[in-house]
Amino acid sequence: MLGSTCGRSTAVLRVAVVGSGPSGVYAAQTLVEQREVPGVRVDVLDRLPAPYGLVRYGVAPDHEKIKSLTGNLRGVLEDERIRFLGNVEVGGEPLTTARMLELYHAVVYCVGAARDRPLGIPGEELAGVHSATAFVSWYSGHPDAGSFDLGGVRSAVVVGAGNVAVDVTRILARGVPELEPTDMPQPALGALARSGVRSVAMVARRGPSQAKFTTKELRELGTLPGVYVRTDPAELALDPAYADPAAARALPAVARRNLEALRGWAGAEPPDGEAGRKIALRFYLRPVEVLGGPDGRVRGMRFERTAPDGRGGVSGTGAYEDVAAELVLRSVGYRGVPLPGLPFDPATGTVPHAAGRVVRAGRASVGEYVAGWIKRGPTGVIGTNRPCAKETVSSLLQDAAVLARRDLPGDPLDALGSAGLRPVEWPGWLSIEAAEAELGRSLGRRSVKIPDWPGLRTAAGLA
Repeated sequence: MLGSTCGRSTAVLRVAVVGSGPSGVYAAQTLVEQREVPGVRVDVLDRLPAPYGLVRYGVAPDHEKIKSLTGNLRGVLEDERIRFLGNVEVGGEPLTTARMLELYHAVVYCVGAARDRPLGIPGEELAGVHSATAFVSWYSGHPDAGSFDLGGVRSAVVVGAGNVAVDVTRILARGVPELEPTDMPQPALGALARSGVRSVAMVARRGPSQAKFTTKELRELGTLPGVYVRTDPAELALDPAYADPAAARALPAVARRNLEALRGWAGAEPPDGEAGRKIALRFYLRPVEVLGGPDGRVRGMRFERTAPDGRGGVSGTGAYEDVAAELVLRSVGYRGVPLPGLPFDPATGTVPHAAGRVVRAGRASVGEYVAGWIKRGPTGVIGTNRPCAKETVSSLLQDAAVLARRDLPGDPLDALGSAGLRPVEWPGWLSIEAAEAELGRSLGRRSVKIPDWPGLRTAAGLA
């Protein structure tokens, strides 16, 4: 039985998990399913009224197989030992990190890496230049997202060679009839229907064997109706592994498969008589400037051609190429955002930690933990969060005897209400789901996301 130094015993170790994405849900699941410390109860807090984090607001709407992971996450959050509390922001007044330690024995922060990396080149401030993160948030229905008007856009440039770059390229090129069956918000679907985009260039500064996208996502580009994909044979030939079988065999399996997929599109031309949309996959081009017109809007990008430097990197050649574009989306990585009250390493964009324990002034802060991207940086796939969360929970459980010595004031939910916060509990989320299903029916579609704060809060019963 867990004990208290104040003479009152408790069978409950109360833990808060901040963030309801995969890392947070896996941490909660590991906590309640372990057997070393009985009686653990977990509150999963999220700033948004809806759970699932990037599975809801980051996975592309046309990737229904990946989005089906919400079924697994849902099963965890419906466990009677776990309580979902949405619409609760942690880190500022009134719910500071210090206050969290007054309400819970331990807090696990799973707050992700929400900021994108800028290109750091002239012209990046021009109208029509956005982060891929902002574009994904918009078509995924995130309530903080802005809006996109694609009506005057004929050509787009996506800078990056990861799966997010592939996602936004695919969404820009995909036909609206294929997106109608998804849960994409109606305003985003309407804007894509009015889009004039005919050409999308996805550009990387290094070679194809160094790209970070996965083969499944890459090949999907070649299956889009009315779309043809092209790679430049001369750019592919610059990659040492492209023409050298021995060098190719030394590559990871994913890189080898990517090269083969790209080889199949080398020099491709549109089918005769078809004026389809075009995706150009470009390599060895380093962005140096965003080009603008007199109206202050983007009209293109200038790239310097690069070449392999023999050491795994690239170097500039002094040759330049301009690519026309009325829309530029940068997708060159993410960074963690400091959470007020927690230490933060700006060099890595993470919270300093030791095996998941938050480190303050060189010492582990027992009671405060991190998991997910804010712990390890924006690396890995969704499944990577499971062993990451397991390591953090293992550290927490090692500290359980010390953590349980503190008495808590009572149910944290009472304290949240007294502070003026209005948590959305699981029934409120189910009401949002029902409202989104009804919205879809009214539009002749399946469930459609509610993309704004007032709509979400009203659907949850907070209006």
